[in-house]
Amino acid sequence: MRLHLVWIGKTRDKNLAEVIEDYLERIRRFTAVDVSELKDPPAAADEKRVIAAQGAKLIAALERDDYVILLDERGRELGSRELADLLDARQQSGVKRVAVVIGGFAGVNEEVRKRADLTLALSRMTFTHEMARVIITEQIYRAYSLLAGLPYHKV
Repeated sequence: MRLHLVWIGKTRDKNLAEVIEDYLERIRRFTAVDVSELKDPPAAADEKRVIAAQGAKLIAALERDDYVILLDERGRELGSRELADLLDARQQSGVKRVAVVIGGFAGVNEEVRKRADLTLALSRMTFTHEMARVIITEQIYRAYSLLAGLPYHKV
């Protein structure tokens, strides 16, 4: 099973970008992972237009058979073991690719929400999109570590 991380814009903070890249390299020990940093559409005065343009880009980055996890503060919270079990179950069921989607600053449109198989909240707290990228890559690595029986989870 492959992982596809999809988000709007580049990670501008170089320190956070390095942390993300470190976790991506760790994840690659277990599975193939691709990252799509989608170009942010030009700013529009109308936030709805921005959300629609970003949504179209997000949808275009997904494949028809992807199992899509949308990160959203209104989503369901999972513990690390539950995320590991979810990824394991998807792999065991023959899912070829899991796509993890992080929308833009204004959120995502209804089309993206409907496309998601799971809407996941990292926390009830609000994080910057760059921090959310760090957290989800770390949690995915933790999930694979749990599944492999590695001691990382206990650190």
